[in-house]
This record gives sequence, structure tokens and C-alpha cells, in this order.
Amino acid sequence: MGGQIWPHYRAECRERIRCERCTTREDIMSQEQLNSNADGTEVTTSAKKMRILVVDDSATIRRSAETMLSNEGCEVITAENGFEALSKITRHHPNLIFVDIMMPRLDGYQTCAIIKNNAEFRDTPVVMLTSKDGLFDMARGRVVGSDQYLTKPFTREELIGAVKQHTTS
Repeated sequence: MGGQIWPHYRAECRERIRCERCTTREDIMSQEQLNSNADGTEVTTSAKKMRILVVDDSATIRRSAETMLSNEGCEVITAENGFEALSKITRHHPNLIFVDIMMPRLDGYQTCAIIKNNAEFRDTPVVMLTSKDGLFDMARGRVVGSDQYLTKPFTREELIGAVKQHTTS
């Protein structure tokens, strides 16, 4: 018994899939629902394709950034420290990386320098996250190759603005 093929949405991975047969009206979602967030804002096509790595030793910051970015349709990978981040970068090939500066073992400056010295990942934008907003810290971030500097606590608009800046550039 063949049914009509309708677009279907799988929330856990935020991607469209095809189902062979949808039997209830709840199974069929409108195109507007597929292209909007829970708060009614439009999800851009470029944000849907973004794979973003968030590196921070604070679970609260990681969760906050992950929630904000996921709500925009981004695929978010998180890492607790620089070493874990380097492993995940090679495995997942993110389009954008947010890195906290103050982390144990391998700090954000060292992590950024390693990323930017790797031929495969040097063009991947790196945004430094920090509670420090001094001129020296910003300059040091630029020296190691960071593309942008975001001061914590950051707002949803600042975080999404950084994503949009690096999807269009």
C-alpha cells in the first residue's frame, strides 16, 4: 500500500528526512514550521548547514551556547578543553569554532594557534570567548590567529551575530 511522500522533520538532529507514508495530520508539517524556530524567527539556510564547535571548561557556557545555536538550526559539538577540541575538530570538521581563553591544560590561545597552524583547518574561523575584555588580550588573540573576540557573558544576538558574520564571509 503506497502512500504519498511528505517532508518530515526529525527534531533530535534538526534535519529534514523523507518518510514513505504519513498517516496522521500531526505527521505532516508545513514548510513554515520547517523553516522557523520555536520563537517564530526565521532560520536561515546558511545557519542550518553550520557545524559549530564550542570549547569552554564551563558546562554552563557550553550548554547556553549549544542551546542558542541549536535553536538557530546549527549542529553543535562541544568540548571541555583544548585537547578534546583538537580531537573533535579533526573528527567533525566544524565550520566555526568558539574557544574560551582561560582553560586548564591547553588554553584558548594555544588551541587557536594549533588550529591556525594546521593547513587543513587554518581557514576555519575561530572566535575567542572570554571574560577578559582588555586590549592586550584582544591583541594576543589576533596574534595567534583568532578571527573575532566575544566577551562573556554574551547575548543570543551577539552569538548569532558572530555566526552570521562568518557564514557570509
